[in-house]
Amino acid sequence: MTPISRHIHINGIVQGVGFRPFVYNLAKSLGLTGWVRNSASGVDIKVSGLSPELDAFLDAIQHQAPPLAQIDTIETRTITTLEFDDFKIVHSQDMPSDFIPVSPDMAVCGDCRAELFDNNDRRYRYPFINCTNCGPRFSIIKEIPYDRPNTTMAAFELCPDCRSEYENPQDRRFHAQPIACPLCGPEIWLEMELGERANEQEGAIQAARQLLREGKILAIKGLGGFHLACDATNPAAVARLRQRKQRPAKPFALMAFDLQTIKRYVRLTPAAEKLLTSPQAPILLMPARFGSDLAEDVAPGNNKLGFMLPYTPLHLLLLEPEDGFPSVLVMTSGNRAEEPVIHQDQVARDKLADIADAFLMHNRPIQRRIDDSVFTLVEDQPYPIRRARGFAPNPIRLTQPVPQVLAAGPQMKNTFCLTRDKYAFISHYIGEMENWETFQDYQQSIRDYQRLFRIQPEAIGYDHHPDYMATRYAQQRALTDQLPAFPVQHHHAHLAACLVEHGLDPLESIAGLIFDGTGYGLDGTIWGGEVLVGNSLDFSRVFSLKPLPLPGGDLTISKPARMALSTLWAYHLPWLGNLAPVQALSALERTVLQTQLEQQVNTSMTSSMGRLFDAVSALIGVRMEISYEAQAAIELEALADEAELGYYPWRLEGSQIDMRATLEAILEDLAKDETQAVISARFHNTIAHLSLAIAKVIRERYKINRMALSGGVWQNGYLLRRTLPLLRNAGFEPLVHRFTPPNDECISLGQAVITAYRYKNIKE
Repeated sequence: MTPISRHIHINGIVQGVGFRPFVYNLAKSLGLTGWVRNSASGVDIKVSGLSPELDAFLDAIQHQAPPLAQIDTIETRTITTLEFDDFKIVHSQDMPSDFIPVSPDMAVCGDCRAELFDNNDRRYRYPFINCTNCGPRFSIIKEIPYDRPNTTMAAFELCPDCRSEYENPQDRRFHAQPIACPLCGPEIWLEMELGERANEQEGAIQAARQLLREGKILAIKGLGGFHLACDATNPAAVARLRQRKQRPAKPFALMAFDLQTIKRYVRLTPAAEKLLTSPQAPILLMPARFGSDLAEDVAPGNNKLGFMLPYTPLHLLLLEPEDGFPSVLVMTSGNRAEEPVIHQDQVARDKLADIADAFLMHNRPIQRRIDDSVFTLVEDQPYPIRRARGFAPNPIRLTQPVPQVLAAGPQMKNTFCLTRDKYAFISHYIGEMENWETFQDYQQSIRDYQRLFRIQPEAIGYDHHPDYMATRYAQQRALTDQLPAFPVQHHHAHLAACLVEHGLDPLESIAGLIFDGTGYGLDGTIWGGEVLVGNSLDFSRVFSLKPLPLPGGDLTISKPARMALSTLWAYHLPWLGNLAPVQALSALERTVLQTQLEQQVNTSMTSSMGRLFDAVSALIGVRMEISYEAQAAIELEALADEAELGYYPWRLEGSQIDMRATLEAILEDLAKDETQAVISARFHNTIAHLSLAIAKVIRERYKINRMALSGGVWQNGYLLRRTLPLLRNAGFEPLVHRFTPPNDECISLGQAVITAYRYKNIKE
């Protein structure tokens, strides 16, 4: 047989994941010659050999690639036969117009973990051990292609031993860009007085552990920013952290050394274990076990706990089991309320000095901050709540190429999105766009992503709300860059995001049960309990909750007692003196509220499902005032009786969903002294059965079976568990989010796709 040659181009996440050494060793084993190299658009291979071996080579690339690799496309063509002496890995090539997806940061792998605790290994107890299968990537990369000079590790010159591993294609650290060891890599130290090193290296770890034993609060520089940590079993330490951070009730994230420890505190399923131990290692919300030794203030009013496993070597060393050492640590974001997580040393010293008792620092620079991801499980499948470390910036694949667009995202839970070819690059979680620090981070991150993925937007999409900071940014950017700009209605973006996630034709019409808290409607009111039919170009509003007054706007959102009384007023139901929200407000507050309602003073209207949940929560005495978003609804869900199957009546009147009958039935249950658990369950069941009834009307009118469930209300696990089987059993295909969260984090994806198709229509 005569040798032939092929050129192969592979696109996807194929850099920094051990792909070139995999190709090298595969080619050598098959007796092939040629070369492999990174480029700014993927991996290029030129290879010569006999046809059977070349076919086996291609098949193995597709089916045996390294675990962290993600192959999107393989292009192969036969070329003029070339003669090579051997198979080699050659230097990376960059083309200014090329781009490539970048691997997210990954948790420490099993091999590195074993070496970390092997006292015969030269990296024994080294906090920055990593290889091509794990470690930092997105948080350290500056430019593509992903080579060490383009990362924050460039300043650390490799020692001879590390250099040998780095250059050996048969070593698992071949071209592991963050490769390091105690002789040549980053180091850690502990600061008791700001800027002064009290302990270094192993001494710093042991001193930090002692402080945690003593109930102190520690600021820890991690992978994508700082954490604030304390003993989660020490009530005084947890209370002190809450007081200093000014976070009175929002649940804290927790970290434990291993699954065996986590099992003592939550009910673990095989699916939960798989996600916790995955390379992404997110925080996972799981049902709490009662009677544990955790401080009550870790997650007050919640029946779920958010746990993660150590995902860096430093975390493993800090949490190493030992008699007298805390079994669980609080590991919450190192920031002040609603500000972005801190990732720079001096900023941490300036802003966290009055929260932390000491700082565990290191000198590996963090190029970009990134929070921990948060997931839960729905029907034993991962369900995202916050998409960040481990997942961002993985793109979502689109069904067809689209123009390069920038979608600015929403006000709350902001992400932005950039598109290019068949990719939508959704940013990591940015946060709440209500303070200057977050807005500055937002603008810098957009510049960062544009440079990294080499995108120059041709059009810009933004939320229809005129006062959102992201909207104003987009409008100003469009003026400055002279780009067409497209306003996108908030709930239409929710619908489109869910459609695109499921790989459907962007122009296929589906229905959306879009239930959330706040979204600016086309009529100038606040929407949020919407039933839409539409696609990635347009939509129609088929049903919505009957609008309710929202006197004082944010004041009523922060005080569900006010929302409860406003809801009763709107439905002409009395404010009985024994009702919890009546008792929660003073006589003067009630008088002012009634005047506002009657005279429509500073009172907008809302069809928000989130506000209805708030009203019911207060009405049955669960939560009268909140200190974090959705607290009233979260605590209402936590009480719901899983065994209760009953539900309340409602009415569909024209295009409005009238909940008067539901409220009347709740008042009757309260008069009968029915428990909060039963009333909560019946209310949740009501929304599930309401969803089914609406879906049946949609199917009859529009012949549509696909129902997108999007919006922050669908973070409610109880509601999902009741709704999904009802829809499926009736022959519907419910679509839930799997790639982006159902909350406003998905908005930018929907905006991007809608903008891309509207812009394409104009161009064509």
